[in-house]
Amino acid sequence: MTAAIFVLALAVCLSVTMIGAWLIALRTSRSGWIDAIWSFATGAFGAAAAVIPLADSQISMRQVIVAILGLLWSLRLGLHISIRTARSGDDPRYKLLREEWGGSFKLRLFWFLQIQALAALALALSIMLAAHNPAQGLGIADWTGFAVLIVAVAGETIADHQLSAFRSDPANKGKVCDVGLWGISRHPNYFFEWLGWLAYAIIAIDLTGGYAWGWLALAGPLLMYWLLAHASGIPPLEAHMLRSRGRLFRQYQQRVNAFWPGPQRAANASNDGDIR
Repeated sequence: MTAAIFVLALAVCLSVTMIGAWLIALRTSRSGWIDAIWSFATGAFGAAAAVIPLADSQISMRQVIVAILGLLWSLRLGLHISIRTARSGDDPRYKLLREEWGGSFKLRLFWFLQIQALAALALALSIMLAAHNPAQGLGIADWTGFAVLIVAVAGETIADHQLSAFRSDPANKGKVCDVGLWGISRHPNYFFEWLGWLAYAIIAIDLTGGYAWGWLALAGPLLMYWLLAHASGIPPLEAHMLRSRGRLFRQYQQRVNAFWPGPQRAANASNDGDIR
């Protein structure tokens, strides 16, 4: 199979998958299933792209490891979102879109999910580019990328566990989670998610110039950073937190970086207005 035909088939499959996610979200009124399905689909199709034989080439150890790591990321994140959706109901970010879009919500959500399918395609191609690096054997870049990806999955898992544990304690009702990793980043799960996509670029890029296509894998971390920090991640989630936590979240914003981990700062004690 040629790369062009496979990419076209991949695009069609992702588009159809997100149409299914759209139908499920509308039927269940739980839009969290969208992100779960997107995670499963991106990992599954990315793994398929990693091991698909191109130009009659043999499947390499690099392809197998990249595919396995992509699937592990997908299963962990998808299952986490699925459990959260089953327990908690609708995602607050999609609730906000429902309010903003009003009567056109269904149609606009359909096209919004097709944009997500395009994003998934770009990310799956980043996995593909990393896996199909033609360098012989596994080198320093490969092992560095594998290690970064493992750290990313572990860090995201720890952040999700810390947040779940905080929320499960009745004493923390109405409070803002600032324990553990949440004390050095307001969204450590997003940071580690981005870090995982950086790993594929590390594996794909050949600094000797022997694999020019590998540089395109930078599209993965660049796209993920934009989505998480400036589009569908932090902005709508923090808008929800400001409505629900008011002054406490404003102070948290002053103390802790939004995305990049770093030491806490002193909060402005004079800013005590609650915007509930």
